[in-house]
Amino acid sequence: MATTATASVEERRRLARRLAGRGRGFAEECGIRVTNNPASLFQVLCLAILLRRTGDVRRAVEPALALSGRGWESPARMARSRPEARAAVLREHGRGADADRIAGTLGDLAGTLVARYQGDLRRVRVAAGYRPDRERTLLGELPGVDGEVTDLFLREVQALWRETAPVADRRALTAARRLGLGRSAAELATLAGSGESERLAWLVGALARIDLEDNYDKIGR
Repeated sequence: MATTATASVEERRRLARRLAGRGRGFAEECGIRVTNNPASLFQVLCLAILLRRTGDVRRAVEPALALSGRGWESPARMARSRPEARAAVLREHGRGADADRIAGTLGDLAGTLVARYQGDLRRVRVAAGYRPDRERTLLGELPGVDGEVTDLFLREVQALWRETAPVADRRALTAARRLGLGRSAAELATLAGSGESERLAWLVGALARIDLEDNYDKIGR
């Protein structure tokens, strides 16, 4: 559907402020807290895996919350769960034919994190020497984590892992282009405010949701 690009710099900034105005990123809007602790980071990464290549937010969010609700909120606890139990929860919450595959992937991910990083994604940063390119490489070596998942994960945690900012995923950039806010993460960071990686995370999360839910017509000028 057609959208009208925002014309002036001030109008673009005003729209960016409004979109980021709730003060919460995509994951937190969905009920997953984004804090720099092992369980929270793992839940964000699981959500990113469930969001990959899906156009239905519910098919990602509901199973992510359900898995956490079963007590599998950390890598150690997920690794101890049975694959068939994980698959049953996934099927119950909207994942059909791919439930077994995703259950296996999440189990492999959890086991790898326990074995390689003692179940703590913060150790990825330490192992990478806090270098964003190396962090991306190490994340990409985890089961189920490709470039898209890495973008989705870092989109949410860039306010915590500040060296990774600015990050904007494919859907956020699609919405930004359609709304005339820019074509890159760097342009969105300028609108959000220099050095404000938290506000940028809120902005790109809101943009991603607009594209996922096709809510362009609800964005007033």
